[in-house]
Amino acid sequence: MWLFALFDLPVDSSEARHQYTRFRKSLIKQGFMMLQFSVYARFCGSDERADTIRKRIKQVLPQEGEVRIMAITDHQFGKMEVFTGKKRVEAEKPPQQLSFF
Repeated sequence: MWLFALFDLPVDSSEARHQYTRFRKSLIKQGFMMLQFSVYARFCGSDERADTIRKRIKQVLPQEGEVRIMAITDHQFGKMEVFTGKKRVEAEKPPQQLSFF
């Protein structure tokens, strides 16, 4: 499954910019990649892992602004169409899973 973090955060003061940067860096540290400005996604191998990530996001929510967390299946993510200008490009691929023997 893919977990999305979508957010609109104020940046009208130095403190607001600090909160924005702190939240964004937290997402990156947790393995999220930027798909678009204020839209980040991360592949999660299970519902349990997604729940853990959701809890971590909730711990670092900024005081102001709006954050949405959304989960979609890998199949749904694969149906996403991505365009750069009018040219279609391939969507991101899930990371390779590690195998332990």
